[in-house]
Amino acid sequence: MKLVASSFIFLSTFTFLVAQTTYYPPDGNSIWEQKLPKEVMMDSGKLIEAVAFAKANEYSGSRDLRIAILKGFEREPFHEILGPTKKRGGPAGMILKSGYSIAQWGDTKRVDMTFSVTKSFLSTVAGLAVDQGLIGSTSEKVNAYIWDGTFGGEHNSKIRWEHLLQQNSDWSGELWGGKDWADRPPKEGGLDEWKFRKLNEPGTVMEYNDVRVNVLAYALTHVWRKPLPVVLKEHLMDKIGASTTWRWHGYEHAWTEIDGLQMKSVTGGGHSGAGLFINTEDMARFGLLFLNRGTWNNERLVSESWIQKAIEPSKPNINYGYMWWLNKKGARYWEGLSENLYYAAGFGGNFIIIDEENDMVIVTRWLQPNKIGEFMAMVNAALE
Repeated sequence: MKLVASSFIFLSTFTFLVAQTTYYPPDGNSIWEQKLPKEVMMDSGKLIEAVAFAKANEYSGSRDLRIAILKGFEREPFHEILGPTKKRGGPAGMILKSGYSIAQWGDTKRVDMTFSVTKSFLSTVAGLAVDQGLIGSTSEKVNAYIWDGTFGGEHNSKIRWEHLLQQNSDWSGELWGGKDWADRPPKEGGLDEWKFRKLNEPGTVMEYNDVRVNVLAYALTHVWRKPLPVVLKEHLMDKIGASTTWRWHGYEHAWTEIDGLQMKSVTGGGHSGAGLFINTEDMARFGLLFLNRGTWNNERLVSESWIQKAIEPSKPNINYGYMWWLNKKGARYWEGLSENLYYAAGFGGNFIIIDEENDMVIVTRWLQPNKIGEFMAMVNAALE
């Protein structure tokens, strides 16, 4: 197979068998140091094949993401675009080993929507709140912190922070015009059945639901008393040397007042537009922070106890923790890969994959989602 410079970059022609230590890339626009795959005990040919596979299996939806979103969620009643969108680029990605870039393809500096990958960033903002004592424990009820009626009533008053993080709260209500029952409704039934359904006891049934994720973002905004993008930037993204190009949007009308100031409440995805807009390299930095259990250049940014908690399987879904997907033997198991692997996943084939056992981070953008398991098997096959 011919090596294409734009899709796979090597900086050295020599191989040195040395003990690998973690590399942390310098800030923002600096060059990310690269290594030959064989320098880190990987098969170059097999890795090239994996990259070629990722490039050849682009997400089939429109590159105009406004069109892709409306098409993807067309069966939802009342669904509409409420926040910004952006036309996307082509397939892109990076593979890190011990922090070094051993493969990259596409435009890794292009800022694109990343959809539900945003949820793992939102989860981390919750973790920072716990680490700083703003939230005592995820087992506490949310209405002890948010008393404006959002968590009032017989059902919603039972909801704990962990239920929101694991998407098993069954929060009932409306936020920013989004009705919980109209978000990804079951294929059976109609409006009346969905609207007047029997509510599940919090913590018992997982349902992927962006309205409830946005309720979490709203609650965390009030706990922090500042916009969540500011929290993320100050406490994490600046410290891992992320670029200045990422943005975290909310819906156009999603304003809340705190301490007399109007603040935008952001979303946990791009289901109706908005969410995190970010480049591949900044996603890789975030992944590298988690690979190293919350430390960056010997500075502790996220507690290891939070990360461990975030990647524990929830009772209703063994494949889901605190807004991270887990490779356990359940419905989303990737056969033949480590069960300790976990990942952030978003619409259109956006992934940040943390493989602790092999000291790797894999980021893919715009890979056909049903091809991710095959792609990861190819990457795994390159390990020597």
